[in-house]
Amino acid sequence: MATADLLVIILDLILRQIPIAYYEAFQFLFDVPVCNIHAVVLYAVTDCSVWFTVTFTFDRFVAICCQKLKTNYCTERTAAVVLGTVTMLCCLKNTFWYFMLGDEYLLFNAPWFCFTTVRVRNSMVWGIGEFLQYFITPVIPFVLIVLLNTSTIRYVLVASRARRRLRGPSNGESGRDPEMETRRKSLILLLVISGNFIVLWALRAIHVVWFRLAGLIPSWDYPHFYIGELAAMLQTLSCCTNTALYAVTQTKFRRQFKEVGTSPFTWIVKCTERRGV
Repeated sequence: MATADLLVIILDLILRQIPIAYYEAFQFLFDVPVCNIHAVVLYAVTDCSVWFTVTFTFDRFVAICCQKLKTNYCTERTAAVVLGTVTMLCCLKNTFWYFMLGDEYLLFNAPWFCFTTVRVRNSMVWGIGEFLQYFITPVIPFVLIVLLNTSTIRYVLVASRARRRLRGPSNGESGRDPEMETRRKSLILLLVISGNFIVLWALRAIHVVWFRLAGLIPSWDYPHFYIGELAAMLQTLSCCTNTALYAVTQTKFRRQFKEVGTSPFTWIVKCTERRGV
């Protein structure tokens, strides 16, 4: 997740947005036929960021709800196979853009950044490809995340009631249950990351559907330009926050981060004590 999110930041915010913001300084990009390659790589890593969130949600579902499957599934080898497969499929899926987009940058402040002819944009192939693109990402991830979260929440609630009955009133309602606290923290982390993804991607999905329907239905107005800008910004933001949320909510990470922050002061104190001795 961290690698995919970092690549989105580099490919989208740096290699794409800086030439748009500093138009005159990047005029030479008109003569560099790399935009379609850039688009394929950018959309591939964006898909990886989204689908890594789905695989993370499924991983938490298995770890919490499927104790028998957990032993065989939650291993480093399985994680490597799953991540490798997802990465390969995302790269294959986005080769579509290489043939549909132009090889020159369109240096204009818009979500699309490669030059594309009107004939291509109005073609049926473009429409079908774009529809499938956004149906696979993020519509299917939306559905999968909601289903997995619903199943996980239901399991945790049922397990909580069962454990309270088994522990009995003699243990007291206020007694700590480390197992249920661990499950609760995992559930909160799962819901925060999944909810963050759904909220930040929702406007992008709505904008794409709205834009396509406006082209098909004469009575519909196209969405305002700024809605597309806001949708693109929120989509990019979703690729920046999941890893931070995942790290900040982990007790071990916070402890290590605190140790890194206090280590210079600890070193100064030790040096001072040695000199004093």
